[in-house]
Amino acid sequence: MLQGVIYRGWLTGLRTTWILGKVIVPITLLVSLLKHTPVIEWVVHLFAPLMGLFGLPGEAAIVLALGFTLNLYAAIGAMFSLALNSPEILILCVMLSFCHNLFVETAVAKRLGLNSAIVVLVRFGMAFIGGVTLHLALGNQVGAVAGTYTHLAYLWEMPLLSVLGEVGGTIFKAVWQLALIVIPLMMLIQVLKERKVLDKLAVKMTPLMRMLGLSEHAAIPMLAGIWFGLAYGAGVILEATREKPMEKRELYLLMVFLVLCHAVVEDTLIFLPLGVNGWYLLAIRLVSALVLTFLLARLWRRQAGRQTVSKGQIEM
Repeated sequence: MLQGVIYRGWLTGLRTTWILGKVIVPITLLVSLLKHTPVIEWVVHLFAPLMGLFGLPGEAAIVLALGFTLNLYAAIGAMFSLALNSPEILILCVMLSFCHNLFVETAVAKRLGLNSAIVVLVRFGMAFIGGVTLHLALGNQVGAVAGTYTHLAYLWEMPLLSVLGEVGGTIFKAVWQLALIVIPLMMLIQVLKERKVLDKLAVKMTPLMRMLGLSEHAAIPMLAGIWFGLAYGAGVILEATREKPMEKRELYLLMVFLVLCHAVVEDTLIFLPLGVNGWYLLAIRLVSALVLTFLLARLWRRQAGRQTVSKGQIEM
């Protein structure tokens, strides 16, 4: 019954919130405390030139490092603790959407038989291109708060209760807003999984698969990745490719699309508490994935055609 499905999704949402909270709380606590020490200023000065390429303040390097190596939730925990304006948040969200949780998600790609270095290079490359492109598009709207931490009151200069109150409020806000997003999301995903919605959608995706140079066998893995992400949907992706093996070229096309556009519901919604426009973020990810995958498919088709012609001429 639908009530049972929703209840199981609610339990999953609570469990997921608890698990993710254990990541966000210590990160938020650490960064909130570091804001009142010279460490943030050192990070600002050290990474300001590199972050300047994206129109970001130096402390944004902390967000990117946490997101790249750990996951989005760790990065979001840091973003809650930093003073960033809306354009800067959008740039960070786009960069993190393209490149995050590299250790886990690259391991999934490796299990599929793909070259880990190529997958990581694609993700870093798209994060860099996305960040620079958005910075140029947004112009002088970014960078307005760079140097926010040059005149901080350090821990030893502030009343302890004031610091604890600020940190506690930041942590509560982060966890509460996370729960408001994650629990309904898990309920929705549970319904989609148990009602076999992905199977029904896959049948209607054949034209899109052909346009992207993929067979109908790639539809289920693609939908699993789009809805559940590379990490959460790894089981579905690996099982689908095991039952219906695909060519290496097709696997690369599938992974290129998914590393740019996966977990679109969850990844978009969890950024909303930061004030980012979810439609902008979703559109950027989807268009990037479609365009790059389409171009690669065309390039490989053309290359394969040339090789076939050359082989025929040699045989003649």
